[in-house]
Amino acid sequence: MAPVSARVPSLVYLLVALCVSAFVLIGEQASSGTWAFHYVVEMDVRRMMSIHTFAIILVVSSLSSVVRASMRGVRIYSDGVEARDVLNFIVPKLKRYRWPQIEQIVLEGSQHISLDLWDGSRAYLPAVSDRALLASTLEHIARARAIPVRGGTAPDDLDDADRDELEYG
Repeated sequence: MAPVSARVPSLVYLLVALCVSAFVLIGEQASSGTWAFHYVVEMDVRRMMSIHTFAIILVVSSLSSVVRASMRGVRIYSDGVEARDVLNFIVPKLKRYRWPQIEQIVLEGSQHISLDLWDGSRAYLPAVSDRALLASTLEHIARARAIPVRGGTAPDDLDDADRDELEYG
């Protein structure tokens, strides 16, 4: 799951869309002499798009933004790692790395987890809400698959009892 900081912009967008929709509903129900009624109902005939259509488009697009933001993250499958991210507000990025492609897992630093690949390139995984759990899960799988890990905890310090209950895929 994506961290909260990655979801805040889309949640703010949803809040603004709901406020606009509430204003449209309040303006329709207001008495005929008020500014809200004048703006929502009386001025609606001069607009290219009705304010109702605008509010619906705004709410639907903000809901899709919230859904798209929640699809960011990292998934671990039995045959590899899948990194999901969103580029430039629109373009989704899905990259799948198979275990034989991964030459080394780099857990150094507090922000990013990266994978050194067999072709000499380095792939950075997107930020997740629980970095420590992702790091320990990748470290556990790397030990089982004999993939070197740089950084992380020493093998004696790992507690396998907590990880036995997790689903990796």
